Amino acid sequence: MLFNSAHFIIFFPVVILVYFVLPQRGRYLWLLAASYYFYMSWNPKYIVLLIFSTAVTYASGRLLERFSGTAARKLIVAASFLLNLGVLFYFKYAGMAADILVRVFAKLHIVLRVPAFDVVLPVGISFFTFQALSYTVDVYRGEIYAEKNFFRYALYVSFFPQLVAGPIERSKNLLKQLAVPKPFDFERARDGFLLMLWGYFLKLVLADRIAIIVNEVYNNHTDYQGWYFIVATVLFAFQIYCDFAGYSTIAIGAARILGVQLMENFDAPYTAQSVAEFWRRWHISLTSWFRDYLYIPLGGNRKGKLRKNANRLIVFLASGLWHGASIHFVVWGGINGLYQIIGETLMPVREKLTKLLRLNPESLGFRLWKTAATFVLVDLSWVYFRAEGFRTANMIVRSMLTADNPWILFDGSLYELGLDGKNFHLMLIAILVLLAVDLAKRCGITIREIVAKQDYLFRWLFIASAVVFILIFGVWGPGYSASSFIYFQF
Repeated sequence: MLFNSAHFIIFFPVVILVYFVLPQRGRYLWLLAASYYFYMSWNPKYIVLLIFSTAVTYASGRLLERFSGTAARKLIVAASFLLNLGVLFYFKYAGMAADILVRVFAKLHIVLRVPAFDVVLPVGISFFTFQALSYTVDVYRGEIYAEKNFFRYALYVSFFPQLVAGPIERSKNLLKQLAVPKPFDFERARDGFLLMLWGYFLKLVLADRIAIIVNEVYNNHTDYQGWYFIVATVLFAFQIYCDFAGYSTIAIGAARILGVQLMENFDAPYTAQSVAEFWRRWHISLTSWFRDYLYIPLGGNRKGKLRKNANRLIVFLASGLWHGASIHFVVWGGINGLYQIIGETLMPVREKLTKLLRLNPESLGFRLWKTAATFVLVDLSWVYFRAEGFRTANMIVRSMLTADNPWILFDGSLYELGLDGKNFHLMLIAILVLLAVDLAKRCGITIREIVAKQDYLFRWLFIASAVVFILIFGVWGPGYSASSFIYFQF
């Protein structure tokens, strides 16, 4: 079920109505049923995987509690990880592993025949697997109690707003909230609805409109060159941001209406002044997951600079692999890891150069330069994320670096990529709105809070106008069908 589908528009109000009518002690069972229905709307048979992951990690929590203070605890954690990651490996990485084996044996002049892995990737499997595994680790570390109620724990793993594309929640936050449901609160519901509207604006007005140009250029990469790729790549940076942040924002807003506070997943990432800062602001739930459950256990920054850089690179390579079973995703992750290693290594040189040139690091111009440079570096890496493969990405990068057709920016050629002039200009205006909101957020200004402080007439007019605007200018896909979110493929 997609957030931007008519199915969800009917489903969600019914869930809210029944949830707040039911007695508090039975609400989690209703949410669990709704969450399982939500997931089964894609492919009912894959609910077995969700139940399997839930059962394994629930059992691991109970066993960790039972065998407290014994050496068996590490074996329990290892078994939980082995079983969950084994399922994830089969559905997501078995095909890639088989292909690598065939290529390696071919180099040795050995023909290796392996069965074809033609399986459908279960939607959200990477997200709910990581969320379930974090519970096992948290119980092992003593940071959360072992949940005794299986159905409440099952709701923690399957909570429908963030089930298939995050944020990847922690048991310390979500499980405790589900144990004590909150009564309906009008102001909280209004705030959640405003969040959902912003998410729909990001997805329908911006991401899906930008996708038309990006898909035309990247899906037909042999027909374009130079500045076409530059424009499409810059736009893709906003497409993936609006698409993914749009989903996260709708999820956070929907959960807030139900009285649940989910973690923030994006914090104005394109205002970052370094690649390291960008990753503190982008997909926060995943980057913090890798920090807490991979980087720190590897030693973090506690074992010297060389080990720190190695750990950082491992984390980003793993992050790339998490996104997809393809070398171009791994390269994308490696590039972002190398950016940070090189940036930190050259920091003393940059500081000396800044002093030598008598530049003021706190000046607006200097900060804008750092923001622009960060965007260029991050955007260049997005080529390897969006392209259909490593070789295609290399070809696109070469074409961008040797671009010699800047006239397409002025002669109307861009209007032939799927958007007419009016829609193209609307897209640019919407991007400016996004940047203005993010800049305000960085400065500590929240638009929702400003709206909430106005009188009720202004608030209702604002909400009604926003709904009408999204309905009129949203892109609903061919035949007015709902388009999927990018991160559903991960």
